[in-house]
Amino acid sequence: MTPAFDVAIVGAGAAGLFCAGIAGQRGLRVLLLDHAPKMAEKIRISGGGRCNFTNRDLDPHQPQRHFLSQNPAFCRSALARYTPADFIALLQRHGVAWQEKHKGQLFCTRSAQDLIDLLLRECGAGGVTHWQPCRVLHVAYSDATHAEGAAALPYTLQTERGSVVCRSLVVASGGLPVPKIGASDWGLRLAQQFGLGLVEPRPALVPLTFEPQSWAPYAHLAGLALPVRINTGSKKQAMAFDEDLLFTHRGLSGPAGLQISSYWNPGQALRIDLHPQARLDAALQTAKAAGGRKLLPNALAQHLPQRLCDIWTQHRPDWQRPLSDCSDKALAQLAESLHHWAPSPSGDEGWAKAEVMRGGVDTRQLSSQSLESSQPGLYFIGEVVDVTGWLGGYNFQWAWASAHACALALPPSPH
Repeated sequence: MTPAFDVAIVGAGAAGLFCAGIAGQRGLRVLLLDHAPKMAEKIRISGGGRCNFTNRDLDPHQPQRHFLSQNPAFCRSALARYTPADFIALLQRHGVAWQEKHKGQLFCTRSAQDLIDLLLRECGAGGVTHWQPCRVLHVAYSDATHAEGAAALPYTLQTERGSVVCRSLVVASGGLPVPKIGASDWGLRLAQQFGLGLVEPRPALVPLTFEPQSWAPYAHLAGLALPVRINTGSKKQAMAFDEDLLFTHRGLSGPAGLQISSYWNPGQALRIDLHPQARLDAALQTAKAAGGRKLLPNALAQHLPQRLCDIWTQHRPDWQRPLSDCSDKALAQLAESLHHWAPSPSGDEGWAKAEVMRGGVDTRQLSSQSLESSQPGLYFIGEVVDVTGWLGGYNFQWAWASAHACALALPPSPH
């Protein structure tokens, strides 16, 4: 006899595991499937192996300000109903230690494995059937009446372990980043199979790259990091971040580079203030008035890393003089170039280096309350949906919140 379940959940990452545990504890018969050989690998590798699992700064009344989507208000319902405080309470019930770092970011104190074990215990408490590795080969839907009331079990999944039928199907298959740990476009293809639209998937939270020739002067700064203000977009729709910027051999990364990458579009320039703490022209004028024969690059190094100062000034003879010999105009131009640097990326490092996916299943075809699509009984949660969070735990919070909303909305088991 074909195994029957109330719900099949495809994808055993953060959203899938959490949804399965909640649904199982509601009394539903749950099957959780994942094609990857390793369990929850994205949780395991995130946050340097300690998983930045949420962010305290998320505002439950305005959660959408930390997320991107073509339908910005969509995420509000789920995020307001399951908050960072709710997830923290779950960790405390399980005795999982955590700590707060920069800007509200919360990490497991010991290891991301503690979080994975918590999710597996939640699934165990719900009696979840877990098949992994197990690939789903085909999904079929029928509302025709079959024997044993099969109209109530309209989905048939052909898997590597045989066929199963289920009443509801939840897609938690994630996005396209980091294909080496099993990322695939399965969820996007399934959405299209059932006539659902997609917002074009693009890498997000990803290092930005530049044409080698234009980047050559800055490639020698690889490994250098400093606090900046970075923004992009039109002045009316500009998004700015105050974060650390990291120079690489090919471009820009670090928290500032990753954050702005989610908002950057090809052809746009970035706008970067390399010293947002204070105006450099005023500081250099003060130093000049004090006298002394320091070369301008060395005087500038009182405010910025020496390596940056040397490379920044090397192409202008009037920036290589002693500070006392520099004209006020030259100092003003130097300060302007550092406060209003406008490099134009040529691209990004792609799916292999992206932390999340921007775009996905179009939310205009999903219920913000339940995450059910316009295809009856078909739900999409987590990263596969067109909701992308900022760096710093927001994407994991979307996984928990969307999974929670979906799990509570699934029809109760008739058994």
